[in-house]
Amino acid sequence: MRDPSRNRSNRKEIRIAPRLDAAALERLALRYVERFATTRGRLTAYLQRKIRERGWDGAEPDPAALAEKLADLGYIDDRAFGEARAVAMGRRGLGIRRVTGVLRAAGLTEQDSAAITPAVAARAVETALAFARRRRIGPFARVQAERAEREKHIAAMIRGGHDFTLARTIAMMAPGADTGELLENE
Repeated sequence: MRDPSRNRSNRKEIRIAPRLDAAALERLALRYVERFATTRGRLTAYLQRKIRERGWDGAEPDPAALAEKLADLGYIDDRAFGEARAVAMGRRGLGIRRVTGVLRAAGLTEQDSAAITPAVAARAVETALAFARRRRIGPFARVQAERAEREKHIAAMIRGGHDFTLARTIAMMAPGADTGELLENE
């Protein structure tokens, strides 16, 4: 009878990735920005994680400098990333607090975030109404909500990043009410 341990197909070969050097780190960075829209902060965090996982050969690595180099070459544009993310989140109905939190987590600088925030704030009512439409809150509900349900709707809108006053105003509206007045007061 054959010994199963001698069969090559039964043995699993564990392949250990080689340690990184400057050239390999740059290849990883290029491949990452090729596949994903990203920011300098996210790319730096990704490269640091890869260095921790695989180890490093050579002089001290500088992932932040590599991310800056790729930004200078035009492969990374933090502001364009932030604007695109803010517009997409606005279409989903998410408010300014939620958007700024995501931009901060993505590693955008305060300067880039400050440039994007006014456009997000200008669409506050529009995005709140989009959120209410998706969740069938206030004027988009089938029936008038009771107090407890209205409070849940307001809480959901606040978690979505909307201002309390705006959330309360929308949640208190009767089903089928005209939302044009809210948009005019924006």
